Amino acid sequence: MVLFPPTLILRHRRENLKKCSLRGLEGRKDCHFFTYPKQPLPPLEGYFALSLDAPLLTEADAHLGILLIDGTWRHAQVMERQIPDFEKVPKRSLPAHFQTAYPRRQEDCKDPSRGLASVEALYLSYRILGRGTEGLLDHYHWKEAFLTNCV
Repeated sequence: MVLFPPTLILRHRRENLKKCSLRGLEGRKDCHFFTYPKQPLPPLEGYFALSLDAPLLTEADAHLGILLIDGTWRHAQVMERQIPDFEKVPKRSLPAHFQTAYPRRQEDCKDPSRGLASVEALYLSYRILGRGTEGLLDHYHWKEAFLTNCV
């Protein structure tokens, strides 16, 4: 069994947990949650962050850990600016043909057709990196619609 670095999830303190797509993953051993701005992240060496304007994520990135920023698009932009040395963290993107099943408007996203729910982005990242996806979507209300679009 291959061990991967834990996924670091930086969740904005104002994130509406009733609408949060990552709800239910807090107890997973492979996901470590941090609350922005209250809890500092550990060192980010060996991690990548998802970005719309970045090279595609591939299996070659499997040795890296995932830093997932969880908040509205507007909050995420502020969070990125406040993370120490965030500009040094490699950025990766997901293939553009994947679309969200989460029913929301994305007025702050620079490319709304590519704006995925956090759990959708995490699921696709795990799949691309060859990590087990079991249980990731268990609490996601739009799981079936999303998986239908993923095939």
